[in-house]
Amino acid sequence: MVIPALPKIEDQFSTSATTVAWITSAYLIVGAVASPVFGKLGDRYGKKKIYLLAIAFYSLAVLIAGFSTNIYMLIFARAIQGLGFAVFPIAIAIITDLFPRERVAWAQSILSATLALGPALGLLIGAYIVQDLGWQYAFHTAFILSIILMFISIRFIQEIPSKTKERIDYLGAVFLMLAVISLLVYLTEGPSIGWFSATQFSLILTSIISFGVFIFVERRVAEPLMKLDLFRIRNIMVANISGLIAGTAMFLMFIGLTYYAQLPKPYGLGLSIIDSGLLMAPVALTMMVVGPIVGRLINSTGPKPLLIFGSIVGIIGFLLLNAFNSTNIQVLLDTVVASVGIISLMIPLVNMVAVSLPEDQRGVGIGMNTLIRSIGSSVGPVISTVFMDTYTAWIGYLFNNQYLPIASVPSSEAFHYIYLVGICLMFINLLVALLTKNYVLKQKVKTTESVV
Repeated sequence: MVIPALPKIEDQFSTSATTVAWITSAYLIVGAVASPVFGKLGDRYGKKKIYLLAIAFYSLAVLIAGFSTNIYMLIFARAIQGLGFAVFPIAIAIITDLFPRERVAWAQSILSATLALGPALGLLIGAYIVQDLGWQYAFHTAFILSIILMFISIRFIQEIPSKTKERIDYLGAVFLMLAVISLLVYLTEGPSIGWFSATQFSLILTSIISFGVFIFVERRVAEPLMKLDLFRIRNIMVANISGLIAGTAMFLMFIGLTYYAQLPKPYGLGLSIIDSGLLMAPVALTMMVVGPIVGRLINSTGPKPLLIFGSIVGIIGFLLLNAFNSTNIQVLLDTVVASVGIISLMIPLVNMVAVSLPEDQRGVGIGMNTLIRSIGSSVGPVISTVFMDTYTAWIGYLFNNQYLPIASVPSSEAFHYIYLVGICLMFINLLVALLTKNYVLKQKVKTTESVV
């Protein structure tokens, strides 16, 4: 619901696109770190209790966000809202606990379909709410929905008994968050204050040192935030690298397209907020349809063919966006193709983690994968807006045969580089996908039945 409103929020608070990108990134960064922490808390105190706690944080955050008086208050509220992001990995962990191994992929695909339906409805409903009532009412509506969700969850979600008494790696969480935030602030401020100033140097140095300390801590604590030894398992390594790339590519595309749809011609499509929401909604619906299909195919084909397919289709999608983007229909079809590629990457990842790890490590593994994928998702908006703030053009009008510039907007070159980065990401993912160790669960089930 927030995405169509980003250009309007930028205008209202008289700020830059890179600053507004933090409305998305703050949510995703905190969500990335909160996911494995809340996952462990769920293993320790019960998944249902922590699931409800995450919804409570979400409800509080959207309540604050709806009454924000400046961009920094809104970003702070979105950061708190990121704690609610933990509902996704906890939901996946609950499904993994409740369903038999051979049906996990099917159940996860249904969950993924609902996660696509939500954004589709959000883009449609949110566009009307933002244009007619204002962006604040997108948060007011989300608050009402979150309270309804709280009562539904209390009534219907089954409690999963706690399985572990592991400690929570708060120190690792702090240093990982510091490393990611410093890197994203560096990217955010680069176009305005220069990439090699003293301030920028201190930010990138802080990021490098913080990440180094994080690795040091993770190798020495008894129960780390990220079990780095899991990267020695080939499919865990592939799932996490592919998740990082897919998360970056998805939000790189969504944020770039949101601005492109609303920019005046010839630099964009010149659509209203409602029309841009209508343009993006079929993409989410496509993900909803493709998600269950991919989920069912995992058991028969294994994840490797799907990751290769998704990478190739993703490359084609970003190539189309770069070459054919002058009309609404062209952009819609291009985005659908790219989205099919991205969802074909994301669906197999959780299944790969769940299948590759024993039951007592699934929660940690899924949480780690969600963390890495969310870090990629937080980087995507910043990359898009860095290009949009770096490559700009002036729009204006003719007065007495003299051109008078009135506003600076992202140029066509900015979107060319955004899509070029998307192509490179999908190509790298193709190389990573080739390293996947394939498995076919359906054949294993049949073999077991024949032996019995």
